[in-house]
Amino acid sequence: MASKVTVHTFQQMKQKGEKIAMLTCYDYSMAKLLDELEVEGILVGDSLGMTLLGYDHTLPVTLAEMAHHTRSVHRARPKGLLIADMPYLSYELDPKEAARNAGTLVKEAGAEAVKLEGGLEVASAVKEILKIHIPVMGHLGLTPQSIHCLGGYRMQGRDEKTAEKILTDAKVLEGSGAFAVVLEGIPSELAREVTRKISIPTIGIGAGPYCDGQVLVLNDLLGLYHGSSPSFAKRYADLRGQAKKAIQSYIQEVKSGAFPSPKEVVG
Repeated sequence: MASKVTVHTFQQMKQKGEKIAMLTCYDYSMAKLLDELEVEGILVGDSLGMTLLGYDHTLPVTLAEMAHHTRSVHRARPKGLLIADMPYLSYELDPKEAARNAGTLVKEAGAEAVKLEGGLEVASAVKEILKIHIPVMGHLGLTPQSIHCLGGYRMQGRDEKTAEKILTDAKVLEGSGAFAVVLEGIPSELAREVTRKISIPTIGIGAGPYCDGQVLVLNDLLGLYHGSSPSFAKRYADLRGQAKKAIQSYIQEVKSGAFPSPKEVVG
């Protein structure tokens, strides 16, 4: 990946049938690592509420917190497209306020696009944000900011009515100008239908293999999250377990006097 990834890159990849790899990221060090590995999309997700800040869910996350972490990732100057989640109540009530808040994430924090949850109900916000030339990614299906209405983290689109709404909302987002849409926690056949029927890329998370790309929470992938991860979040490593062993070894060596040894003593 020699050149900077843009929203047009996403579109070209869909047209060519090339899968898009996205991951969440919340800090400079991990952003540098993801850049070295040429991840096409970097999402500063409001999942940082649970993974970093200790919240029970994403709802308490503030715009200031999102800006802080987006700024940290931006400093790594990643070639992957840098997308920031718009937190709860930063876009739902007033389209113009949504545009101002999106502008904060771009102008002050360095985001190159923003993501918001919902379909028809946020179409006016999508259009208003686009008026100030900020690309927008949608998010449908299991939308974490709606967990109280959804009854928790439950798969969506299982019945005909809700499946039809997801498909309709995807078309609404496409028509409103969104450059891509995340499909979370929906049946794989529904994700395949949505992917076929809209021209913008679909990014799946717990939505099966037929989307144009996939995204995972980095802490789930690395086995760093202390809580339970969803079943669709494949764990590729157990870094939390390795970290615990390393820290335990350090504590034991401090207690025994083995650390610092002569080679760790300066002067």
